[in-house]
Amino acid sequence: MGGCFSNRIKTDIASSTWLSSKFLSRDGSKGSSTTSFSYMPRTEGEILQNANLKNFSLSELKSATRNFRPDSVVGEGGFGCVFKGWIDEASLTPSKPGTGIVIAVKRLNQEGFQGHREWLAEINYLGQLDHPNLVKLLGYCLEEEHRLLVYEFMPRGSLENHLFRRGTFYQPLSWNTRVRMALGAARGLAFLHNAQPQVIYRDFKASNILLDSVWHMIDTFCSFGFGCSQRSLSLTVSLYLQNYNAKLSDFGLARDGPMGDNSHVSTRIMGTQGYAAPEYLATGHLSAKSDVYSFGVVLLELLSGRRAIDKNQPVGEHNLVDWARPYLTNKRRLLRVMDPRLQGQYSLTRALKIAVLALDCISIDTKSRPTMNEIVKTLEELHIQKEAPKEQQNPQISIDININKSPQAVNYPRPSIM
Repeated sequence: MGGCFSNRIKTDIASSTWLSSKFLSRDGSKGSSTTSFSYMPRTEGEILQNANLKNFSLSELKSATRNFRPDSVVGEGGFGCVFKGWIDEASLTPSKPGTGIVIAVKRLNQEGFQGHREWLAEINYLGQLDHPNLVKLLGYCLEEEHRLLVYEFMPRGSLENHLFRRGTFYQPLSWNTRVRMALGAARGLAFLHNAQPQVIYRDFKASNILLDSVWHMIDTFCSFGFGCSQRSLSLTVSLYLQNYNAKLSDFGLARDGPMGDNSHVSTRIMGTQGYAAPEYLATGHLSAKSDVYSFGVVLLELLSGRRAIDKNQPVGEHNLVDWARPYLTNKRRLLRVMDPRLQGQYSLTRALKIAVLALDCISIDTKSRPTMNEIVKTLEELHIQKEAPKEQQNPQISIDININKSPQAVNYPRPSIM
């Protein structure tokens, strides 16, 4: 898991209604179809009993994580630490390190009711939701004061890690990768908003977008010459090209959307500074358009390479939305916002389309914001029309002659702590 838990605007958690019958799986390649289920409040026992999850024992998770050793920590934050572990793929029982499947085990700090409510919310939603752009929850553990969650392991960490880290050792995210991540996250949000009843994510931000590694094997024909000998060798070479698949994680603040003719639900104010919609901060009125605003903020982060709130920027530029808003309407002014590390990888025409989309998302007028279905459609069109990515001119590849070999495993980057 990537940066587990960030600073909350308030420490209260709103009361939430619970989902009852199970979500159906779907491929989710589009964001327009709906998932329906019945609606009624559920008790803690009903949530745990009906979730499509394994109930792990504490001893099993201790064994899987080598007794929660410090060198197994892959993330940490205000509500607990995340440990790397291994379980058998078939039986889901603990296995030796390096065997079976890799898991991420979130262990909540043993303090307060709020942590339990968020832990239960994650089980309630991710125990029923199934979508390629949502992180998969495999199981949970509840023993006395111990509360843990077991997820699929996301080997590339969070979008926050990749987008904001600096240094000559790190390659900045390419333009095409950024568009692909935005599209994946948009599909995940669209799936939530199209559910019946609707699910509002409420904490959409870069640190909650986790990245999976997707490897594509391409067989290519190569011919090698041998100088003056006028002889050559022809081989079929398999190239492994790596892409990222974005998935939404951390459903502790998610809640059901409005029912019937209601336009919003009233909640206590929660979320992360810089991402929460202004009308939600002012009134506590939460709707799907609140998520759309947060999505617009992340789009600006992808365009600029800047954080939503960054006190290290010059005076007047601490708040990304306030600073960038005037520059999003024409190509010349947009260049001031664009991440200089992209080095002209993008078409300015397409960059402007995404900038205008971000501007629509962060509109003060909630009715002027697009739906997530509309956002998915726009990003899909831009993704299909994209130019050949420059990073593929010098791809990071493994070469395998006549042997189909799995790509080398990558280390999980440690998340930054907000």
